[in-house]
Amino acid sequence: MRVALEELLGAPVGHVRVIEHSWFARLHGRAVATTRRGRIYLRGSAADFWSNPPLMLHEYCHVIRQWETGALTARRYAVECLRRGYWNNRFEIEARAFAAAHSARLHRRLLGLPPR
Repeated sequence: MRVALEELLGAPVGHVRVIEHSWFARLHGRAVATTRRGRIYLRGSAADFWSNPPLMLHEYCHVIRQWETGALTARRYAVECLRRGYWNNRFEIEARAFAAAHSARLHRRLLGLPPR
């Protein structure tokens, strides 16, 4: 899993902690997951997270491509949500697009199939 994620994200992911059944995630309304630098907080189980390639890619995109580059901060995210709402904020658009572009490839990789 780690190797496949690193191939798609182009960066190491071994330092990212996935925290299941998180009270912090529950503080974020109906969110299934939320992120901070180096962390993915899950409302539910890690098993459910690992079995959902689009969600995995979406959350790892937030951590690796947004938090760790400094593009995403709590303040910037809040401002984006206030201006554009959750669905249309640029951080969510980028993470959804990344997941959509790579989830089939990750799924094939996890099944041991060659990439298309």
